Amino acid sequence: MVKKTNKNPPTKRKAAPTQRKQTKKTKAKAPADKSNFSNFEPYKIKRGEKYLNESQEKHLKKILIDWRMNLMEEVDKTVNYLQDEASNFPDPADRAAQEEEFSIELRTRDRERKLIRKIDSTLERLEQGDYGYCDSCGIEIGLRRLEARPTAEKCVDCKSLDEIRERQLGN
Repeated sequence: MVKKTNKNPPTKRKAAPTQRKQTKKTKAKAPADKSNFSNFEPYKIKRGEKYLNESQEKHLKKILIDWRMNLMEEVDKTVNYLQDEASNFPDPADRAAQEEEFSIELRTRDRERKLIRKIDSTLERLEQGDYGYCDSCGIEIGLRRLEARPTAEKCVDCKSLDEIRERQLGN
């Protein structure tokens, strides 16, 4: 029997290096919300100021109008996008992917269309003087809540109760 002798003893094989390069860590950025709705200066409440006075109403109206204008611009962009990107792909998978993309885009625009209607009705309520008070209990909704959600129709407490009921009923 012949023994093989290696001058160099076998070494352990190193595992393939993983792709763990030292990269500069950056925070993941959410898609930038281009709406003016998120880029407004919060109203500075003055001591002894009456709830929903003229300057507060003007501030909230500006937020609503800017938000509406931004949504309308998005609708126009979608129409142009759908017209520009519409093509008849020969591959059924490509065609299906494009149709799915268009479907998602149209669903988003439908939600925004409903939101535009809600903004319009909120602007109408603001003009009539019915804005800023809870539809359920009648108390003030609050300026900060209205800035956060300008189309709010209920105070935080009533909205929370509605959500609890909704979960219990499974709707």
